[in-house]
Amino acid sequence: MTDQRDVGKGRATPGRDGRATRGSMLQRLNRFLREVVAELRKVIWPTRKELVTYTIVVLIFVIFMVALVFALDAVFARGVFSLFG
Repeated sequence: MTDQRDVGKGRATPGRDGRATRGSMLQRLNRFLREVVAELRKVIWPTRKELVTYTIVVLIFVIFMVALVFALDAVFARGVFSLFG
């Protein structure tokens, strides 16, 4: 079964054909922007549900890490205060 998001994916972006000419700045900018658009079309963007899920997971992980660092800091601070008064 083919996912609708995968249609047209998997094709390589046409490479440079080996010409030594650089072209004008405007031509190079135009080519760069065309290549950027071609690459962005290959991206499989997450659905809204996936995005919400990933965001929640990241936020929970960040909250956990902040709490862990806070707890370790409090423990070490208490230890240093007890040693050096």
